Parts: sequence; C-alpha cells; structure tokens
Amino acid sequence: MVTTEVHRLIADMQSGKIRALSRAISWVESQTPQSGELLEKVYALAKAPWVIGITGVGGAGKSSLVPHIAKYFANQGHRVAVLAVDPSSPISGGALLGDRIRDNGGQQHSNIFFRSVASRGGQGGLATCVSDLTRVVSTAGFDIVLIETVGAGQSELAILNVAHTIVLIHAPGLGDDIQAQKAGVMEIADVLIVNKADKPGAEDAVLMLQQALLLSEKNAHMHEGLNQITNLQAHWHPPVVSTIAIEGKGIVQACQQLQAHFAFMQLDGGYEKRNHVHVMKRMHDYIKQLVLDRLAHQIQAPSVKIRMEKELISDRHDPLGTARELADAFFPSQATHSEFSQLLRQSSQKEIAP
Repeated sequence: MVTTEVHRLIADMQSGKIRALSRAISWVESQTPQSGELLEKVYALAKAPWVIGITGVGGAGKSSLVPHIAKYFANQGHRVAVLAVDPSSPISGGALLGDRIRDNGGQQHSNIFFRSVASRGGQGGLATCVSDLTRVVSTAGFDIVLIETVGAGQSELAILNVAHTIVLIHAPGLGDDIQAQKAGVMEIADVLIVNKADKPGAEDAVLMLQQALLLSEKNAHMHEGLNQITNLQAHWHPPVVSTIAIEGKGIVQACQQLQAHFAFMQLDGGYEKRNHVHVMKRMHDYIKQLVLDRLAHQIQAPSVKIRMEKELISDRHDPLGTARELADAFFPSQATHSEFSQLLRQSSQKEIAP
C-alpha cells in the first residue's frame, strides 16, 4: 500500500518541485523503506524516457560535452535530466564529486536537471538504481535522460542495460585505448564522437574509427547513419562526429545524429524492444538482490554461524566445501520447476519479510 508521504512526494514531483525530485532520488539511492513504495507507484505512472548513455575512457571530455548536448535538447523544448555517475566514497557510499557544476560557466537552463549519482560498486561503474532513477525523473516530467558514466573502459558495457542510444566518446592521443575498445564498447555504440578535434591526431582518430566500423562484412558497404535496405528493413551504421566541447563546435551535428538514431528506433520498433530488455534486466537484477539479501540474513542467524564455525574448526570441511553445503541446504540443486517458480513468486512480493 502506498503511503500518504509517497503520494505527496509524487504530487510535488509532478507539479515541478525540484526539491521533491531530489528527495525521491535520494530515497532510491539510499534504499530507504519508502523507496519500494515510491518505485511501485513510479513504474505504474511514468513511461520510459529516451535514455542516452554517454561513455568512454577518462579524459575524453564526457563532462564537457554533456552540458552542450543537454542544452541543445532543452532549447528544443525537451526537459532533460542529467544523471552523472561518479565514483563512490569508500566511507559514505555517496558520489565523490557530489553535485558538480557542469554548465561550463553558463547559466543553467530551466529545462535541465543535473544530479550526481554514486556508482556504489555497480557493474561497469554504473549504479544498479540508475534504471529506476530514469523512471523517477520521467515522473517529474523529464522526457530525455543523459547518463554520463564513470569512464571505466570496456566494463562500460553495462550502459547497454539502461540506455536506448549509446554515445562513445574518444579523443586524440588515446592510442592503444582505441584498439582495446574495438572488441567491447565499440560494438554497442550508436554514435561515436571524437572530441578535442582541434588537437593533433584528431583526423587520424576519426579515420581509424570509421575504418574499424567497416571491418565486418555486414557494414562494409554501409554509409553513416540510416541505411534503408528495403521498404521494410533498415540498418543503422554508427556515424563518427568531431567536436570541440570547450568551443561548442560540432554539437549540433552530434545531436542531429542522436535524433536520427531515435527516429531509426521508432522506425524498426527498436525503442520498445530496448525498453523490454531494460525492464527484464532490472527484474532479474532485483530478484538476485532479494535472494542474496535474504540469504545473507539467514547466514547471519546464530544457529547457522555456530554450525559453520564448528565444521571449519573440526577440519572436516574447507571454506568452499562448507559454502557448497550451505548453498545446497538453502537452494537444493535438484529443485523442481514448481519449487523454482514458487521462489520467483516469493521474490516478487515486496512485503515479504527477509
């Protein structure tokens, strides 16, 4: 049951109160008791916004480009939320860089909301709750969400589980880093940007990326952007765009390619397909989280701890053997299909005590 406090917070968010939105994000990040109720209501109310994931190695200029991209869409009448994923503090768990000033000295746009989010050890430097936060900001009326990742190299593949459009940012002088990413992040990028295009080697970096994208036989004869193969079939070939973020150059061209990719997804149903994948992945992650939390709670029970200690002290078991025995006790490997289905149903009930 959704409490009056949650109803009031959602009403304030929908009326445009930014403090209410910030509070809701803090609830979800901190996993407060109210966060479950809030998310239950949010998922029922809010549609998935267009999520643009901006990733790339550190130093490529992600933080410089994001405000320009946000302003471009805000000036077109969109409401844009920027979730900047920062490394977590090992002590507080919060974002190390906090709510940074990311507007490059300009006046913040009234249609733009910036928020730093702690990675909290998430895969690829991406907080698990980021997927939920996109729906939270959508409830507050933001229809485009930019997610700027930490910049952890190939581990950035996790952004695929949240974003509809993925932007990979490079810069001249990365050298072997470009080669290293070909087998990972480049395969999921929808738009590639070479920032700092005024630096030596920028043209070579663009050419290298373009050639890398043409290596597969499928892409060998494709031109950048939308390729209409037949009346019913289309293909998207990632374009490579040059920008100079500190001067605001190339931003329009980059954003136009983002819009073209959005149109492509609408054309082939890819937008709804990605929404479905995102929701399924979030559900699977949540099931795993529930099971692990409840298992950890059970293991901390005095009777279980005493049993583990006795077995280890007696030298009858090594740590791995004891762990396997406990796992079999809680989750029999020969569990029937009906037992597994029952476990899933129990995991989906939000009011079950751990």
